[in-house]
Amino acid sequence: MKYIILFILIIGGKALAFANHHKPVSDTVSTSQILLDTEGKPINAHGAGVLYHEGVYYLFGEIKKGKTWLVPGQNWEDYRVPAGGVSCYSSTDLKHWKNRGVALKVVTNDTSSELDTGRVIERPKVIYNATTKKFVMWLHSDKNDYRASKGGVAVSDKPWGPYRYLGSVKPNGQMLRDMTLFKDDDGKAYLIYSSEENSTMHVCLLSADYLKPTKTYSRILIKENRESPAIFKHNGKYFLVTSGCSGWSPNAADYAIADHIMGPWTQQGNPCKGLNAGSTFSAQGAFILPVYGKPGDFIFMGDIWNKTDLEKSAYLWLPIHVNGDKVEIHNSK
Repeated sequence: MKYIILFILIIGGKALAFANHHKPVSDTVSTSQILLDTEGKPINAHGAGVLYHEGVYYLFGEIKKGKTWLVPGQNWEDYRVPAGGVSCYSSTDLKHWKNRGVALKVVTNDTSSELDTGRVIERPKVIYNATTKKFVMWLHSDKNDYRASKGGVAVSDKPWGPYRYLGSVKPNGQMLRDMTLFKDDDGKAYLIYSSEENSTMHVCLLSADYLKPTKTYSRILIKENRESPAIFKHNGKYFLVTSGCSGWSPNAADYAIADHIMGPWTQQGNPCKGLNAGSTFSAQGAFILPVYGKPGDFIFMGDIWNKTDLEKSAYLWLPIHVNGDKVEIHNSK
């Protein structure tokens, strides 16, 4: 792929119309741009999440760097690169991204540490706790065979870090794999994650400081085998976009809606429309970003995984169109 980035929403001329004038984005945009930071270097932030704080967007993601290798003895294509930690970039316009460095650093040659390069550090998400004045990061922490299946948590006084790792947990004794983090309008925060060998998702209320799971949780999308959750809220309803479980290979997305974050959730089918909709346009979702100050404007953020050379994986960002309970994501090609 050589960093061919389908960064559809942000780079094209129509991106500024979306960000500044609150009108629909044309589907006719470039799909061959290279996403660079303000220093001209490729952005490295996969399985990403975005925090908006005091007029600035902060993009966090997995650092994919180094030779890709296949973990032996697995019943799926468990391709890996050495864990690189969590990167952070900042922007005020969703177009120019400044590299703020490594927000959560890894260690080397310490197999006892969950931050060792031989471990799995995936899908970092950050929210701000207005009471404690702390920035809280949750991520999927695991071993290369995915048997640990835990949620890791870290904190910082600044949005870009450095973040101090506090450890990991299995919420209510249950597996946590692909995950996202959601802060609701009332300030309560939730972990949403694939559990039970990826067969069922859980929604778990966090403690008031966002550092621990509580015993309040629900099982949703039971036995539907969904992962890569990405959530947003619009007009009082919750929308959850997920992927199927097919390793690094793309598959069809699905979305569900609920009147309460704990459910019940009702699946609605594939939101993607157009060529290659059945493979989510060759991508897998990671996060849904509400555009600040523009109610109803959302960005679907995904990864185009290059499974045999993960360092060269690309990105797909597309506008989400919401009309009542109906959600559509349109490809440009």
